[in-house]
Amino acid sequence: MSAPLDHGPRRGDPRGRLSLAAAFAALIALLAGLLAAAQPAHARADRIRLGSEADVTRSSWSGPSFVMNGSGGVLPASMQAALDEIRGGSGQLDVVVLAGSFPSSGSDTPECDDIMPLAGVNSCTTWTLTRARDADDPDVEADVRTAEFVYFAGGDQCDYAAWKTRALRDAVRSVVAKGGGSGGGSAGHHVQSDVVYDACGGSVTSSEALDDPYRRSMTFTTGMFDWPHYHSTVNDSHFVARDRMGRTMAFVARAVEDGLTADGTAWGVGIEEGGSLHLDRHGTATVHGADTYVVLGDHRPERADPGVPLTYRDFKIWRLGAGSTFDFADRPDCGYYTRSVTDGTPDANLYDGTPASCG
Repeated sequence: MSAPLDHGPRRGDPRGRLSLAAAFAALIALLAGLLAAAQPAHARADRIRLGSEADVTRSSWSGPSFVMNGSGGVLPASMQAALDEIRGGSGQLDVVVLAGSFPSSGSDTPECDDIMPLAGVNSCTTWTLTRARDADDPDVEADVRTAEFVYFAGGDQCDYAAWKTRALRDAVRSVVAKGGGSGGGSAGHHVQSDVVYDACGGSVTSSEALDDPYRRSMTFTTGMFDWPHYHSTVNDSHFVARDRMGRTMAFVARAVEDGLTADGTAWGVGIEEGGSLHLDRHGTATVHGADTYVVLGDHRPERADPGVPLTYRDFKIWRLGAGSTFDFADRPDCGYYTRSVTDGTPDANLYDGTPASCG
């Protein structure tokens, strides 16, 4: 602990004025130090670029293409598939990684460290934006608009939801519109869906979400992105490891009940740690690594009210292993198993079941 401040001699001492002035200066210095310590180590947008300093110049690209990862790190196989599609199998491109916070340890550029060795990567630039207004930084916007792929790092998806009204969101959209791509892991996966569980009210467990699907921590952002073929979705991550099937069911029920999607259905996409989806320009998603689950709610809940446990009959669930595909452009009506939630209690064996025949 620091030593207590010396407040100087008692009132009336002829040395009082000088001592009080010195004490005041010391107090100001102490307060400034405490304020500095309370601030993040980096208080502004931070940029680190790996690879070539010159951007690739090319008139056309072959995407869009997307990756969605169940944990924060890059899965090289799915990332390579997305990059190869965008560049049409040849040439080079530039990647930008967006993060809302700095890594707690290790490299300052963990995603770019994994992306740079992949075929066809000209450069990888990490932008760390610790304040919402950093998403209006013209240098960030310029880097994103000239990139061909934007990857959202893991962290807190509430940071990314705050960019909805900022220039950066439109810059990311422009990358996809020119045939590039977008993606992310964990929080960066959440923000890719049509309906975003933003966690701005705090995180929620499966049991909490099913017990009250309108609790304060069940908050959503819509209108962030609307990627081709990926409408009416709500993403979740760390899926089996953190037992998140129940809360994804609650997300889906809320999206349908509150009209957060346009067609009266909602599709939860839960990806396990170490798993990844590559969604191609035709709407076909290929599973890499660990399992992915797709959870369909195709009718309104039997009961979804504030302060009351959820009741929903017959969620349709697809379990997709590595190498499996799912057609988001022409969504299937078979190959699923069903599970229900009654008064907040889900059926047993949520993560496995006998699928309905497609014969």
